[in-house]
Formats: sequence, structure tokens, C-alpha cells
Amino acid sequence: MAQYQITVDSEILHQLFLGDAKESGVNKLLESVLNQVLKAQVTEQIRADHYERTEDRKAYRNGSYPHKFTTRVGTITLHVPRLRDGKFSTEMFSRYQRSEQAFVLAMLEVVINGVSTRKVSLITEELCGVEFSKSTVSELCKQLDPIVIAWNSRPLNDARYPFVIVDALYLKVREEGRVRSQGLMIASGVNHSGRRELLGFMLGDTESEDSWSEFFVSLKNRGLRGLDLLVSDNHSGLVKAVKKQFQGVTWQRCQTHFMRNVLGATPKHSRNEVYQKVRAILDAPDIPTARYLQQQFSAHYADKLPRVVAIIENGFDDVTAVLNLPDKYRRRLRTTNSVERLNE
Repeated sequence: MAQYQITVDSEILHQLFLGDAKESGVNKLLESVLNQVLKAQVTEQIRADHYERTEDRKAYRNGSYPHKFTTRVGTITLHVPRLRDGKFSTEMFSRYQRSEQAFVLAMLEVVINGVSTRKVSLITEELCGVEFSKSTVSELCKQLDPIVIAWNSRPLNDARYPFVIVDALYLKVREEGRVRSQGLMIASGVNHSGRRELLGFMLGDTESEDSWSEFFVSLKNRGLRGLDLLVSDNHSGLVKAVKKQFQGVTWQRCQTHFMRNVLGATPKHSRNEVYQKVRAILDAPDIPTARYLQQQFSAHYADKLPRVVAIIENGFDDVTAVLNLPDKYRRRLRTTNSVERLNE
């Protein structure tokens, strides 16, 4: 990714911090930065600065033309470079347009949640500077669909993902005038360099083994490889699909969901005590220590809390699988929290 040297005028900074609500300076700051980026991009494209003599030069500048650009912080004027011997190209406008389209479509969720179309129109007009009609929104959907489909179908075989976390997001979808709940299955991967990446998603019955299997098969068909550990909650259909589609892969049961199950079976007066003891098992430095603490817990609560003891004994292997990994990996892979935060 190219890096550009950006300067900010002191007058713009003054306006940014001391200006009134309408002239807060944010739009002027954005205008200044983007115009500097355009200048840097044209220098990069023609391989020569102003008045620079070089054999690498590809074209010559021919001034610029003003381009009014509507953004969420107001309308700004960009000075788009012209070239004598060719056409200046930049992805700036198309990238911003995709971002703006996604923003406008996200506003439709407000309609689903019961706010009138008129209010949505007012919100988009306030934030974007223009009003969006139903036909405009429909057109935005058509333009974004192929972009999303292409991204969700991209090959995954350029990297190895030893760790994958899966979860489901529940959405309200308006179909034929009725609002229905649908599940969105989401997979996030961690590659060998430790970077997280959203791998893909699919609409389906999130309680069904067939739906999860279809989702996992699609990830494998796209080139998902190198998987060693998969993290998820304990939905039966999901777990069955994991064992069927990823044979030989270790399954880590989400510790957050596991703890909820344990505390849900615990009387209120004992929850704090049980939480501390179960947390000690999950935070143990290794499997033998965790097993020792679990056995102590079972011996102590066998008569008092037999249901809780059974939950912990039955789930021990799956909920402590992460303890076989080096300590630096455990925190991020013991739960599905990272995907849940992404869902939010």
C-alpha cells in the first residue's frame, strides 16, 4: 500500500477545533488530505514530480478540474489532475462509493426495527448531505451484490489458517411484507502470522447439521487448508458438522458459553464460588493441572451439585483443548468472543 506525506494547514486545524457546528473543519480537513493524496497519486503514476526531468516520466501534467464530492461530513471540492498524454486514474472515488453504499444500506436496518422511511430519509440526508429515494437504494443493492458475492467466493488457498472461529448472527429480513428471522453463519480465520481474517458467511438454518456442513464444504472448496483447531459453541448440529467435515481437527468448545451452561445449573447462592473454581480449571497452565482441579471440584460437589459436576466432567476435554497450545494463542482461541464482537 502506498504511503503519502500529508500536511495539515494551521488554519484548518484552528477551524477544526474552534469552528461552529456547520463549519467544524472536518470537511475542510478531509478535502485537504484527499487533494494531497490525488497530487501524490499523479506523481506516482507519471513517475515525475513538478518540473522534474527524468527518463522514467510517463506523461505530463495538464492542470486539474474541480470535482464536487458529497461525503458524510458535507460537500468537498477535489482537484482531479489532468494529463496531456493520457488519463489520470484513481480508485479513490470507487472505493468511497462502495463505503457510502454500504453505509446507506445499513441504514435500512432502522426501517426493519420499526422506524419510518421518512426518518431514515432524514438521517441519510443529515449524514450524507443528500436524500436517498427507494429507487436509489435498490440500485445501490444491485451494485453491491456482485462485489459481496465476489468477495465471499474468493480463493482461500493463498494462506494457511491453523485456527478458525465460527459463530452465527441472527438477522431480521423483510420478505414479501413480512419480517422473518434468518441465521448468518460466519467463519473467521487466524493465519500463521497471527492475523485474523473474515473468511466468509452463508445464510442458512444455524441449528441444522446440513447447513453447517454446506458452509464448511464451501470453505474447503475455496481452498481452506492447514486447519488444526476450530472454535465454536456447543450447538449439536454445528458440532456434528465439525466432526464430519473436519476429521482430525481439534474442536475447542467456547468457554464463555460453557460457563453460562455451568452457572445456569448452579443455585444463585453458589454461583460466585462455582465460577471462581471453574475459572481456575479453564485458566490452568496445562491439561494435567486442569484435570487435577476438575477432580477436586467433582469430589467436593458430587453430592451438592451433581448436575454441575456432570456438565464439567462431560465437557472437560472439549473446553480445555486450547490448553494444548502455547500460552500466547490461548486467550484469543478459548472463546468465540472475537466473532461476536465483529457481529455487533
